[in-house]
Amino acid sequence: MPFGNIGIGGLILILIIALIIFGPSKLPELGRAFGRTLSEFKSATRGLMNSDEEQAQQKSEAKAQEQTKPNA
Repeated sequence: MPFGNIGIGGLILILIIALIIFGPSKLPELGRAFGRTLSEFKSATRGLMNSDEEQAQQKSEAKAQEQTKPNA
């Protein structure tokens, strides 16, 4: 069952169930915690992508330097 097709009714049902389970005082805390987690995940992912790009750039620079060295 694909989860990409959750409509407005499904979202409202999920919100009502979350409200019943956690109560109105816990929902803002859960939202903040989820937001922080998502933010940390994005920054970690960005950091991994940047480090991969830097490694690829260093390899290409090293390869270019090897090609420009005269063979003695």
